[in-house]
Amino acid sequence: MTTATILLLLLVGLIAGILSGLVGVGGGIIMVPALVLFLGFTQKQAQGTSLGIMLLPVGILAVLQYYKQGYINFNTVFIISAAFVVGGFFGSKLALTLSDDKMKKVFAIVLMLVSLKMLFFDKPAQKSGTSHLSTPTQNVENKP
Repeated sequence: MTTATILLLLLVGLIAGILSGLVGVGGGIIMVPALVLFLGFTQKQAQGTSLGIMLLPVGILAVLQYYKQGYINFNTVFIISAAFVVGGFFGSKLALTLSDDKMKKVFAIVLMLVSLKMLFFDKPAQKSGTSHLSTPTQNVENKP
């Protein structure tokens, strides 16, 4: 893995961590609004709950299935995870300084930006095997 790739992975992890800590993104796009709208949670309660669920090992069975098919590159997972932890710390520190009203607005802006990108600026998906990291079968390390 090149230095540029590692730096890119760290940047992705850091940005994802900041957004996760700031607005609970990561399942939070569905979960946070549902908790606020349907269960009466405050914005911060909903985001904290979403983060708590995301951080528990609820996805382990899905990860195992992807691993069995050769779609997990653990070097990438570990690099992004390390940066995600740091980003999550800073994002949560920032979120806790803001009022619930401001947090709702930040959350809404993130949702709108994601929606606009998906609606108007998404590029067609690359065909399998053209990723710059490697093909799926090359991603598995220590596969039995």
